[in-house]
Amino acid sequence: MSNATAPRGAHLTRRLIQLYAGLALYGASSALLVRAGLGLEPWGVLHQGLAERSGLSIGVVSIIVGAAVLLLWIPLRQRPGLGTVSNVFAVGIAMDGTLALVPDVHGLAAQSAVMAAGVMVNGVATGLYIAARFGPGPRDGLMTGLHLRTGRSIRLVRTLIEVAVVATGFLLGGTLGAGTVVYALAIGPLAQFFLRFFAVGGKPVAGSGNDGETGTGGEDAVAPAPDNGDTTVTPRAPEQAILPQ
Repeated sequence: MSNATAPRGAHLTRRLIQLYAGLALYGASSALLVRAGLGLEPWGVLHQGLAERSGLSIGVVSIIVGAAVLLLWIPLRQRPGLGTVSNVFAVGIAMDGTLALVPDVHGLAAQSAVMAAGVMVNGVATGLYIAARFGPGPRDGLMTGLHLRTGRSIRLVRTLIEVAVVATGFLLGGTLGAGTVVYALAIGPLAQFFLRFFAVGGKPVAGSGNDGETGTGGEDAVAPAPDNGDTTVTPRAPEQAILPQ
């Protein structure tokens, strides 16, 4: 194997490890927020509400919703990547697996600690997953696709989607609370820090603000890797940020 080939293989291996470690941790972090019982992230509220009504596990609901959202990419002409398809399945599986291992938490102090751990792990997962540059999650692809097709700002599109998601989930029985607020305020700064920390090759990958699930993209964002296998980082304007589920 040539000297030029080995680094490329090692680079790809690191990206794949980051991708799947990030997705697994993302599912685990969502499960911790469920066990904390103090409120979930926006899409988690919807997943929990649908799980309550359907009798399915929240992880299975997450997979079904992710697949349904991915179908909406077709009229929006969005292109999924490996990370997009993997996101649909890996997060839900990891979530159900974690819920099977972690018992219910009782007492405000314990609940607060588990909630804080869930938010922190979610920030780590965000950095790992997005820094791998294998494409956005299905829900973020919906956001950016609507932004490109309607011409509306990413902030407005994301806000409208998440308000609709939270409201629907709450009406179905999903949990809103302090955890929802803490997540919304903390995930942007955490994601920004860990995106830089886990950037492949030491290059900054993306920025995050505080527009809800993972930020407004207040710094330069990164386009997903193109289909030809080129892993060049392509800067985008802040309103085109690609952020995780």
